[in-house]
Amino acid sequence: MESAPQSGPEKKDPESPGVQQAAAGQDGMRGGGSLVELTPTPGGLALVSPYHTHRVGDPLDLVALAEQVQKADEFIRANATNKLTVIAEQIQYLQEKARKVLEDAHRDADLHRAACNMVKKPGNIYYLYKRESGQQYFSIISPKEWGTSCPHDFLGAYKLQHDLSWTPYEDIEKQDAKISLMDKLLNQPVALPSCTEPTFQRLTN
Repeated sequence: MESAPQSGPEKKDPESPGVQQAAAGQDGMRGGGSLVELTPTPGGLALVSPYHTHRVGDPLDLVALAEQVQKADEFIRANATNKLTVIAEQIQYLQEKARKVLEDAHRDADLHRAACNMVKKPGNIYYLYKRESGQQYFSIISPKEWGTSCPHDFLGAYKLQHDLSWTPYEDIEKQDAKISLMDKLLNQPVALPSCTEPTFQRLTN
């Protein structure tokens, strides 16, 4: 008589792969660690590129890197050159302005040393003449007023400004326009902004 099949958990062959994985998992847990699945794409995602991790270094990459560094150096040099060019132009402009200021100062000092038998008043135009002896002097009579009887060589006409500087006759109109513009700007009332704070109300009233 055949014996009835025994019920219960099915015994697995200890040599089968499933048993080995289960045993390995149990041993790992006994040791306090956990196993990582040995697959290049865990969860279907590639963590690293096999092409870059397994291939030998490509010499072309080094060439491209060198070219990029060289291009960056060229851009930096060009940018610095442009900035230095602007600074050089500003320095040249300031040097030219400084030279003009010194020239005008020397001219004004020489004109104030010219002989004059009157009190010079700012706002008036004076005419500079030169005698045969070389002496320079100021007069209020213009060459046009002298006519053909002008006794000495005429050197130029200058307007005495209120800062005691001299303006050549050909620049008087332009200089007067600048001064007029500055006067308008200085004479404009400066309105304070309205303020509702009690402390500042008296300033705007």
